[in-house]
Amino acid sequence: MRFLGVQNLFCDFLECKIYFAILGVHVILRFMECMLFCDLWNACYFATAKIDNDPFFGNAPKARQSNMETLISDTSVLIDLERGHFLEATFRLSFEFRVPDLLYKRELKDYNGSELLALGLKIASLDSDGMILALHYKAQEPHLSLPDSFALALAKKENAILLAGDGKLRDMAKKENVQYHGLLWVLDRLEEQAIVSMEQLYQGLKMIADHPRCRLPKKEINIRLNRFTTK
Repeated sequence: MRFLGVQNLFCDFLECKIYFAILGVHVILRFMECMLFCDLWNACYFATAKIDNDPFFGNAPKARQSNMETLISDTSVLIDLERGHFLEATFRLSFEFRVPDLLYKRELKDYNGSELLALGLKIASLDSDGMILALHYKAQEPHLSLPDSFALALAKKENAILLAGDGKLRDMAKKENVQYHGLLWVLDRLEEQAIVSMEQLYQGLKMIADHPRCRLPKKEINIRLNRFTTK
């Protein structure tokens, strides 16, 4: 059995499509082991419509031709960038920004997905080994969300830098020797590449820091606010 496609699963009101790309018997056995630790249906990739960049449908992205370094982002960093009005400027940095397809479908598509795609965000699919790796991360750290598990697995598989705001995700990335950074690192790159003015950096970071859900370290925030005002 090379491909597995299943439609219309477990709910009268929810039509799902579940796929695994190029599954062999050994992969199925490994996946069954992961089922002991994870919810099967949450672990499977599903959507209510045909999925772009999906190897099952034959439209996965071709190998990248760009020489730019790749950044795999979680949702929290993208939300903070939007909060500080840094999104457009961030996509002018000399990096390629990517997210796993499951993360996009669950957390970004109905939020500001179309804007992100227009700015240049790329959607990537995990192969079967990547999905198993994501399930492994989820089994190791139950508090890690499935989209974050997919983001870490994608960064690991592509040898890319992970942008992560979640503490559990950063801890797991450290264990897996995956290079990771957060929002403040992105702002440092905006400063370094002179994408925005010091005033914009100051005002944007101030808006992010003043938000009640901000979890950035205050010491690092103050260092940058002082630096942005003295240049």
